[in-house]
Amino acid sequence: MIDVLIIGGGIAGIETACSLQDLGYETVIVEKERTIGGHLNNWDTLFPTHRPASEVLEYYTEETRKRALTIYLNTYVTSIIKLDDGTFEVNTSRDVIFHSKTVVIASGYSLFNAERKEEYGYKIYDNVLTSADLEKKLKTLNGEFKTPTDKVPEKIAFIHCVGSRDEKSGNHYCSKLCCVTAVKQAIHMKQICPQADIFCCYMDLRMYGPGFEEMYREAQEKYHIQFIRGRLSEVGENADGTLQLKVEDTLAARPSKIKVDMLVLMVGMESPQSTALFKETCGLQCAPNRFIQPNDHHIGSNKTNIDGLFTAGTSIGPMSIFDTINHAKASAITIKNYLSRN
Repeated sequence: MIDVLIIGGGIAGIETACSLQDLGYETVIVEKERTIGGHLNNWDTLFPTHRPASEVLEYYTEETRKRALTIYLNTYVTSIIKLDDGTFEVNTSRDVIFHSKTVVIASGYSLFNAERKEEYGYKIYDNVLTSADLEKKLKTLNGEFKTPTDKVPEKIAFIHCVGSRDEKSGNHYCSKLCCVTAVKQAIHMKQICPQADIFCCYMDLRMYGPGFEEMYREAQEKYHIQFIRGRLSEVGENADGTLQLKVEDTLAARPSKIKVDMLVLMVGMESPQSTALFKETCGLQCAPNRFIQPNDHHIGSNKTNIDGLFTAGTSIGPMSIFDTINHAKASAITIKNYLSRN
């Protein structure tokens, strides 16, 4: 019988495990991918400081080594069962069954599939990318930046809120980080393609975190990135591979057309499929946005409706890495208090 089983080996899961081990508890991490780190493996830099994501990933990788954390990679959790004695049985894809006093769901988020917005041309036109695609391209960039059709871009557009705050997609909530990610990526593109004109088409700019507003001002004042409050209605491809955007300028209340060499869709966060599975197998309560419903948003955000089942990080909704790490630390303290009473 272990003290804590943690589902997810991203930053939230690793921070929770490290903090709990420092408090003297035995932990096991179960991760569905072949490596730890989650989405951080795919990011180039982090806002608002443009710090290399590899630095944070290397830090947590080293922490797992120093503590010799037990981690099962390439392992899916297939069910969580609350037993009569209050402990948990967790079944996995590798036919390994864990028995644990507590369970932490740190399974993170999934990125919205931009193919569902067919009118935006993703996977239809070569020069339409997602924010995740661009981040991977920047991470592996070696030399001059070129579009997928091998052109140095002269005009680039970023479209905010793709799959978030969208009735058609069924996602009414804000993913919180699309705006700041667009600003960060726009600045980066201006730095490596100084000749390019860069546009950000936004619904509303929501720069809620420390340093976010300052970065937005820098994007305008130093890098001359143009922000258009407008909705993209349609994307078409020209004979030369450039893209024609039809945008409704919601401030000027008029339609406009923008011709660009590359379009970047800022895809939002969705609850992963595993959350629906956990809801089915153990009665986990989910919020209307399909993320896990905290037991109390103010004083119990790490607790669920099931006693002994906890959360860490973006399993309850979109968060920055800064907020994810703090939420994971809070989860460890909450679990400590629970175990000390049981």
